[in-house]
Amino acid sequence: MKKLKYLFGLFFLTLLNSSAQVSVGVHYGPPVWAPAAPVTVQYYYLPDIGVYYDAGAKNYIYPRRGAWVRANALPSYYRGYNLHHSRPVYLTSYRGNRPYVLYKEHKVKYKGNGKWKGKVYNNARGQKKGHHKEHHKKR
Repeated sequence: MKKLKYLFGLFFLTLLNSSAQVSVGVHYGPPVWAPAAPVTVQYYYLPDIGVYYDAGAKNYIYPRRGAWVRANALPSYYRGYNLHHSRPVYLTSYRGNRPYVLYKEHKVKYKGNGKWKGKVYNNARGQKKGHHKEHHKKR
């Protein structure tokens, strides 16, 4: 019986020791819409729409009402933008959690192509928001 307890204890210690030696590495893979990037790239900048993508957290970072918001998907405002035709910029030199602190610099350095413009979508009555002819007529 003592041998059984000894073997069980030895097995338990070996199991504990082997699990304690497991190391965890952080690997950021590119999103499906982006070309392959160096493994160390955590953030992408999409200059056409002024949005960041966090590869580690797998979420987008975009401006909304004066603050930067993180979300798993882009809001409906960007629904006309095709990510598969985007030109992502790899932010290889940035280390931190808030890439948007460099937004003004990124906006100048990596200009978008200017082809994408946010679309105006219909309101509840089916009218385009402020962009119909009657809206601009003088009375």
